[in-house]
Amino acid sequence: MLTLVVLVAVSFWLLEKTSTSTRDVISAREQRGALTRFLSAVQDAETGQRGYLLTGESRYLEPYNLAVTDVPQRLAEVRRQFKDQTQLNAGFDKLAAATADKLEELAETVRLKTEGDSGRALAVVKSDRGKNLMDTIRTLVEEQTELVEAELTKSIQSQQDDAMLARWFTVGAGVVILLAALGAAATILRYTRALLATRGKMEQLNLGLEERVKERTADLQRANDEIQRFAYIVSHDLRAPLVNVMGYTSELEAGLGTLVSLCEDPKLDELESGPAARAAIREDLPESIGFIRTSTHKMDGLIKAILKLSREGQRILRPETVDLEEFFDSAIAAVQHRVTEADGEVEVLRPMPTIETDRLALEQVFGNLIDNALKYTMPGRAPKIIIEQVPSRWGAIVIEVRDNGRGIAIDDAERVFDLFRRAGAQDKQGEGIGLAHVKTLIRRLGGEITMTSELKRGTTFRVMLPRKLPEKPNAQ
Repeated sequence: MLTLVVLVAVSFWLLEKTSTSTRDVISAREQRGALTRFLSAVQDAETGQRGYLLTGESRYLEPYNLAVTDVPQRLAEVRRQFKDQTQLNAGFDKLAAATADKLEELAETVRLKTEGDSGRALAVVKSDRGKNLMDTIRTLVEEQTELVEAELTKSIQSQQDDAMLARWFTVGAGVVILLAALGAAATILRYTRALLATRGKMEQLNLGLEERVKERTADLQRANDEIQRFAYIVSHDLRAPLVNVMGYTSELEAGLGTLVSLCEDPKLDELESGPAARAAIREDLPESIGFIRTSTHKMDGLIKAILKLSREGQRILRPETVDLEEFFDSAIAAVQHRVTEADGEVEVLRPMPTIETDRLALEQVFGNLIDNALKYTMPGRAPKIIIEQVPSRWGAIVIEVRDNGRGIAIDDAERVFDLFRRAGAQDKQGEGIGLAHVKTLIRRLGGEITMTSELKRGTTFRVMLPRKLPEKPNAQ
């Protein structure tokens, strides 16, 4: 690379040097041409004057008049060509003065001849005044021409030297480039051989790695299936004694009704433990049965949640084309009554893309997020939910669900996606499986979910989904 940079720099330098020499040659030739044209114009004027003086015919005045008009223009052209050579201005001033005197002499003789005074006109010619002026003009022009010729010879020689240098540089550059190319080819060949050898080793390692990955994947799949079966069996088996407890609780409530009627019997007060029995029947037993029923309901909800997660892990995802605009319109319509009751607003920022995914799983994901946004609102503030597609890399679809609810504290941000874990005040009904279920579904769809939140300001969930459901979706 350094060699190429040096070659390019030298090439530009030689090109500029050659261009300068060429410009000098062209300038010198133009200067020489300007001097020649000027001298020719003066000579044409003198030739026309002499022809008119000798013949007296007016046809000689036409070339004379043209030449007299052309001389000042040619002199101005000479000055333009030498404008950068200020050291020659004194010589051009002399040339201009001699030219003016010469034109005056020519005009005088023509005037006298035209007036019929040929003798006086001839006398002016014989005085050698015009000859001396013409000799002066020729001498001055020749001096300038000699300087120009010397400069032209110098520029031509410089141009030839530059051309020779450029030829030798081209040869040298070609040799350097050839050597660099040979070195690069040798280096590439050496690295290619090393790469091929390494690739062979990598292929052997990959073959063994693929086998190990297949074995581990099969082991993980078997373990996952066993966990799902275990969760299903445990949940199913737990429900049997729970149903018994719930049944016996109902019998206790029925028996308690009979005991309550005994509390009205006045004879109960005759017993020593009567007042304590009446308090137990009216207060302690109903409270205990209430605690038992509440606990059994809670445990029943947890068991159902485990069964639900177990079944979802076994459900086969079925890809279909989903227009997200129509999808969110349907999702909002399903909860519109709740939005209206809360005097809230759900806004979908369009346009929305079309993707290929499992519609049921998608409904469960966004249905849960919208439900949470409507459930965990900030007291005194009407809920507002905004659903929007945001820019994303790698061609994935990212949907944001933003709300202005109570928010989630920083300490609780990491655990909201854990199973049976809830954040904030426990003033709303739930088992703590909603976001865990959402995260599981999104991973099975080939995506990810993240959350940012500010306490008392609101929460934003970012759901990233592929445009097309993976052929082998993630297991839970």
